[in-house]
Amino acid sequence: MLALLLGGCSALVMYPAAQHLRSLQDGERAHATLHTSGSCVIGQCQVRFEAGGRTVVADLPVGSGGGKDSAGTPLTVRYQADDPQVVAREEDVDGGGAAVGLVMSGAGALLFLVIAVVVAIGMARQRRTDSPPGPGDDVTG
Repeated sequence: MLALLLGGCSALVMYPAAQHLRSLQDGERAHATLHTSGSCVIGQCQVRFEAGGRTVVADLPVGSGGGKDSAGTPLTVRYQADDPQVVAREEDVDGGGAAVGLVMSGAGALLFLVIAVVVAIGMARQRRTDSPPGPGDDVTG
């Protein structure tokens, strides 16, 4: 069950997050400050920057780094020119943090899948050796 959960996280969350971050590589560049700090990897950080003559406060996407930085920390962001709410830290636009999460959750899924298969095989062997002899089985040795 845990293998399916980690595999689903890998496929449905982290892969699209990495793709989203990579899509901003050619976005507009702006100097920003961390407006709200938190767990940036799960999307709980906000940045403040100037775009098109107005101040924008936007959420950093899932898979962003910089979670240990405090509010007010300066950073550089990339954003979509037609929608400045779509933003990412410049250090993240290679998909790095999300890609690491993708690999980690995928590896975890494989690990738990292998463990489940090994346990199932061990239980099947144990049941076979623990079963009482049936009629016609030679038990005289």
